[in-house]
Amino acid sequence: MTDTDSIPLVDGIASFAGRYDLILCDVWGVLHNGVSAYEGAGDALSRFRQQGGTVVLVSNAPRPGTSVAAQLDGFGVPREAYDSVVTSGDMTRLAIEERPGLSLHHIGPPRDLPMFDGLGLRFAPLESADYVVCSGFDNDERETVEDYRNRLDLMRSRGLPVICANPDLVVERGDVIVPCAGTIALAYETMGGEVFYAGKPHRPVYERALAVASGIRGAPVAKDKVLAVGDAIRTDIAGADAFGIDSLMIARGIHTKDLNLHLGPLLSQHVQDWVALQAARPTAITDMLAWAA
Repeated sequence: MTDTDSIPLVDGIASFAGRYDLILCDVWGVLHNGVSAYEGAGDALSRFRQQGGTVVLVSNAPRPGTSVAAQLDGFGVPREAYDSVVTSGDMTRLAIEERPGLSLHHIGPPRDLPMFDGLGLRFAPLESADYVVCSGFDNDERETVEDYRNRLDLMRSRGLPVICANPDLVVERGDVIVPCAGTIALAYETMGGEVFYAGKPHRPVYERALAVASGIRGAPVAKDKVLAVGDAIRTDIAGADAFGIDSLMIARGIHTKDLNLHLGPLLSQHVQDWVALQAARPTAITDMLAWAA
């Protein structure tokens, strides 16, 4: 696939999968919607691997890759669909290990606590913590950033650095869009706070995923042999673009309404008009990840 003025709309990856050795695939919004798995996506990745390709799932989930794999098992996503998982939770753990002896304050729901397992951490209140790890909202179905304003003000007054364990702004849960840690981190950054983003669209997570894939394949993987797949223009597509790799955007995800998919099929002219307004451009767009229509 090549970059042209018009973004190709494709029905599946079968016709061009052979051009790539590696797929870096998003999880939430591509393999499942937080409620159930997309069978066609798992099938497409399995077929790619059967042809000799390698698949590394790259997720902004604020949990270790092993935890995400277990969740995928629960959704029924076959293990045959991927070789490994790299998450922003993994990257957060690495960032924490680079801060030995410092205390942290966690902002996020209890379900994200496995991210800290085995690190021997010292947790502290905001008034005395050395830094903050934000993995999400305590209640992402009810809260907004304004519910965190007092905490953000205190963090800023103390100059606390923040590790954002999930750079996504929003995510799809069934047919509902809910906010993620990236929303809180962006608000703090706008206030002048220091934020380290542990996942997409930032370069470190791509470098780690590429290193993992090279280890699996036993040889370095050239960037022109890598395809990123994801449903978010701000993270998946912008991250791939900045890293210098091709990308396939999944339209029926968080941008379903932006692309008018809630009204009918994917229409080329509307897609082109929408993409023209974005800071990053995918190499191609498809409705949902599939091998062939």
